Amino acid sequence: MLLSGGWIVSMDEAIGDLHEGDLLVEGERIVAVAPRIDAADAERVDARGMIVLPGFVDTHRHTWQSCVRHRYADIDPQIYFAEMLGAKGAAFRPEDVYTGTLLGAVSALEGGITTMLDWSHVQNSPEHADAAILALRDANIRGVFAHGWPLVDGGSWMFDSRRGHPPDIRRLRERFFSSDDQLLTLAMAARGPEMAQRDVWLADLRLARELAIRSSIHMGAYARNAPVRAIAQMHAASMLGEDLTFVHCCFSGADEIAMMADAGVSASLGVHCELNAQGIGDIPLDRLLAAGVRPSLSGDTETKCSGDMFTQMRHTFAYYRSWMGGGHSRVPNAPATLTLREVLEFATVAGARANGLHHKVGSLTPGKQADIVMIRGDDLNLAPVSDAIGAVVLAAHPGNVDSVFVAGRAVKRHGRMVGIDLERLRQRARASQRYVLGLR
Repeated sequence: MLLSGGWIVSMDEAIGDLHEGDLLVEGERIVAVAPRIDAADAERVDARGMIVLPGFVDTHRHTWQSCVRHRYADIDPQIYFAEMLGAKGAAFRPEDVYTGTLLGAVSALEGGITTMLDWSHVQNSPEHADAAILALRDANIRGVFAHGWPLVDGGSWMFDSRRGHPPDIRRLRERFFSSDDQLLTLAMAARGPEMAQRDVWLADLRLARELAIRSSIHMGAYARNAPVRAIAQMHAASMLGEDLTFVHCCFSGADEIAMMADAGVSASLGVHCELNAQGIGDIPLDRLLAAGVRPSLSGDTETKCSGDMFTQMRHTFAYYRSWMGGGHSRVPNAPATLTLREVLEFATVAGARANGLHHKVGSLTPGKQADIVMIRGDDLNLAPVSDAIGAVVLAAHPGNVDSVFVAGRAVKRHGRMVGIDLERLRQRARASQRYVLGLR
């Protein structure tokens, strides 16, 4: 397949950007990117007028909650915890997990997110885990399934917990994830020192490393977690490493962020949700950048924000410009500004690294998987394009996405999703929402 004549934003420093370039795909992989490629036998995809870039990478999404979108942003954040991580979450059936995960994954793809870490802390039974995995498979997304804990008797799992990570993760590793060279891979949605006792979180991380999978941990969200100093605890136990991603880090100390940087720990920011979640703390973007941590971005939970990556990028750029320009930063060596290219890097290259997939995705590099997004630069909200990255970060939205490819396979073409019965999905989502909200 030859994508010809597009404005290619490769996110590969060696290749750069091509105002009019070609990109050749063979099977699942990119084999060439150049101003002109002669491939007479290839299927030709006309990319003229398109911005061609690597698929976006989301590093933290509670996808199972997609059927109750936008319900919790306008009320006390504690109600979200009490309901979604309490009685409502405990009442989720496997079919609700499947439907919410499928809806979230398909809509992520529709907006150009080709890789997503599904932070699934609704493991009420093995059937719930299977349902989430099958939904990711059926969506045809490149998914990292981050296996969490049950919400039945949730307090015993989330507050000074003495309960080790659910052992069902071993079954999942053997049944669904025996190979790491596939579209779906496994991670642990771990709890860490803010939620579990020392011997428990240590055992959990050791289990993840025994299984050779990454761990993603909520860290430093809300003032109550500041005195725990969870990162410092993990540092003292020699447990920090490149296989970890910490989410939020709003109340984590400056010394703790330095510990992250020294150990190669990744960060994930759900900027839109963090701005909407009163009390979560200041977004630590300035402190992360000052320490040398290049954060990734996420849609977090669509109960509080928009999940699309355009929204995350737009808010990240505006937030940092306002934060630094207004003199709010207390970090003397934080970068004075943030470029549009850096924000796009957070949504692609940094995301791939945080998901442990930078050798496969994140840039349009020959040899990598062909996860590609084509955006119509001729749409009225973007035309005429003078700066491709500026158009993507500042103004584009999912409706501008013409085509999306995952491992060379089209999942969206000419503005329409491929192989998904959207009306059936909407019906299932409405039925699941009515059940979860008690409207039956």
